[in-house]
This record gives sequence, structure tokens and C-alpha cells, in this order.
Amino acid sequence: MRIRIITVEALLYEKLDSNKVKCNLCSHRCIIKDGARGICGVRENTSGTLETLVYQNVIARHVDPIEKKPLFHVSPGSLSYSIATVGCNLKCRFCQNSEIAQFPAENRMSVPGENITPEEIVEDALRHGCKSISYTYTEPTVYFELALKTAALATKKGLKNVFVTNGYMTPDAIKMIAPFLDAANVDLKAFKNDFYKTLCSAGIEPVKEALIHMKSNGIFIEVTTLLIPGLNDQADELEQLASFIATSLGKETPWHISRFHPAYRLTDRGPTPVQSIVGARRIGFKAGLRYVYTGNIIGEEGESTFCYNCKKCLIDRYGYTIKKNIIHNSRCPFCGSVIDGIDL
Repeated sequence: MRIRIITVEALLYEKLDSNKVKCNLCSHRCIIKDGARGICGVRENTSGTLETLVYQNVIARHVDPIEKKPLFHVSPGSLSYSIATVGCNLKCRFCQNSEIAQFPAENRMSVPGENITPEEIVEDALRHGCKSISYTYTEPTVYFELALKTAALATKKGLKNVFVTNGYMTPDAIKMIAPFLDAANVDLKAFKNDFYKTLCSAGIEPVKEALIHMKSNGIFIEVTTLLIPGLNDQADELEQLASFIATSLGKETPWHISRFHPAYRLTDRGPTPVQSIVGARRIGFKAGLRYVYTGNIIGEEGESTFCYNCKKCLIDRYGYTIKKNIIHNSRCPFCGSVIDGIDL
């Protein structure tokens, strides 16, 4: 990899006394001393100027099915060009991509990557026949400058842009990216602040607020919850979470309930029982949600999309493969109900 770091001045920060800066990109709003970095590990104060260390410094890029994000209501069956840099603004003990997300913190603040320009990303996405670019794997907020420039170029070329995000971003960041961001899958990891504080070094309220801001800014939202045995799988908590989605984001918001597997620093429990995932799906439907999906379980009914009105199967999925899609012009062919999403 080409590892020469190209730094540019960061967006969304303010200068303070004594060469300190305050980053206003994510909800930590780090106050950073001269020569130090924020919690993400990739934004550094250089003599009173906040710089991003991951602009054009890509650690991963792949062509994925859009369903892998997971996004089930955005151009189903299409390919999405997925990119990431190292770094994250949360410290989740169960991080599924810790090798890159937590890389700076685990490797003496090293910031590896390949020097790829926004123009090259868009060109490569088009060359591979992708319909969208996904900012994913780690947290796109921390490489916001790269994502913003790339998304603006992609929009001009007819590509959609999607974030796969923990949602820990400020309203200012959402407002800035919204004109170019078509959709987002947002992790709502639990519905208790203690969970966020203990397991993620964050808080839940900024995530809830960000979800509402995204929705109000016209971004199509899908929500994912990783169900962890003994930590966020109690029925009353799931009922509150599902109710929040239905009332604050809308019953048309798809909810993905994913199966936990031991990872990173949370290895003291086994995978989530399948019956727990299935039970959580029932809770989602009981709350009035139109679309509730089971994740990381191949062969379950919960992989497929059903009409919320006549209950017929409209998109038959097996893993990330679509076996059948009979939605036409965003409508159920059986009863004519409008199926929510983008490019259905």
C-alpha cells in the first residue's frame, strides 16, 4: 500500500485558546490539545489547525451486494462499492471490524492506507457496475471529508451514497452530508444508556437524535441491532427500542436484528440463540413495524421482504442472494400497496 499520509484541514471544528481546538463532527465534541488527536485517532491538532489523517487514505475497498450493508430497501440486488479508512469514534467491546476500526488505538496511533482520490473511487465504482457507494466497515463520520467529496462527485455521476454508521454524529455533520446521502443503515445498539456507556464508551441520546435528524433531512433509514445474549436481549428493552423506531422514525423504517458472534473483547458468551432473534422480530411486528429482518442467520424467513398489507413474499432472499423479486414500480403486485424504499 502507498502509505504517504496526505493531510487536509478538517471540517466542523472551532479554534480555542492555547492552540486547542474543539471538533464538532461527532457527538464526543473532543477538545484537542496541540499535537494530540481526538478519540477517533485520525483527527490531529497541528498548531491550532485540526487536520484529518485519512483523507485519500483508504484501508479497504470492495464490491459488495447492497444487502451486505445490510440495506434491503435500497436498490435490491445491486452492487455497492464499499470503502473505509481506519479509525472509529466508538470503542465497542464487540466490534466486528476491530482490525481496522480500532487500528490506531491498538497500534501506537498508526494510520495505514492506500492513497486513493475521490475521483478514483467514483471511477472504480462505475467501472464495476455499482449503483452506489457505501461508506462502511468502520465509521464514516471519522473520514467525513473523504466521504463528503466522494459523495458529491458520485451524485453527479448518478450513483447513490449510503452510510453504514453508528450514528454518533452531530446535526451539523448530518446537515452537511444530507444533500448527497441517499440512505443510511444506523446501528441502534441497545436502548439503555448503561449499555452504550459500558460497552461502547458513548451515550445513547446522540444516536437517537441523529436518527431523527437524518429522517428529517430526507435520508432513508434502516436500523440494525446486534442482539447480544444477556446484554440487550430483554423483551422490555426490545419493545422500547421497536416503539422508538415506529413512533420517532416511522413504521416504514426497516429493522434488522442481527445475531451476535464472539468478537474483539467480548468473548465471554456464545452466539445469540436463533429463537431470540425470531422472538425479537415478533416484537418488531407487534410494535407496528412493516419490515423486520433477521441477520446472520441463513435460511430463515426473516431474510425476505413481505408485503405489510397482504403478507405475500415479494423479495425472496437466501443470504445475500436474491432468488426472486416481484416488486414492480415500488408496489406489491398482489394488492398494490406501496413498498417503502429507494429504487424498488
